[in-house]
Amino acid sequence: MSNLKNNSIMSLVKRNNDVWFPSIFDEFLKPDWLGGIQNYNTHVPAVNIQETEKDFILELVVPGKTKEDFNIEVDDKVLTISSEHKEEKKEDNDKYTRREFRHYAFRRSFNLPDSINEEDINAAYENGILKLTLPKREEALPKPKKVIEIS
Repeated sequence: MSNLKNNSIMSLVKRNNDVWFPSIFDEFLKPDWLGGIQNYNTHVPAVNIQETEKDFILELVVPGKTKEDFNIEVDDKVLTISSEHKEEKKEDNDKYTRREFRHYAFRRSFNLPDSINEEDINAAYENGILKLTLPKREEALPKPKKVIEIS
């Protein structure tokens, strides 16, 4: 039981699998020599983590999505939140055809402490904020003071 209290800190693992080259290559290849604008997104949403007596609350800022855009999984005490969006825009003119492809994806992973009740995790998406509530197990909750009477 004391192990649950000592292991109640969540650790954050930031992963962005979209970057293929080290930053030195990004700087070298940065100009778009065809006259367009560089259109790649390596944005990983910001996250707020709050611990209360009864649970942890995670909030990710991800505007412009729907709840169907997210994939949330727990596997071997790792919570993974991901989203992927592909878009194609085509513009036809008499002399040219222009096509732009966009791919927006992110993946955030969190190592869950032993104190989390994985079965009761819930999520809600409202006003651009994805909010997950991770309740603590009963044995990890603080116990009320016990008053002992003297006989």
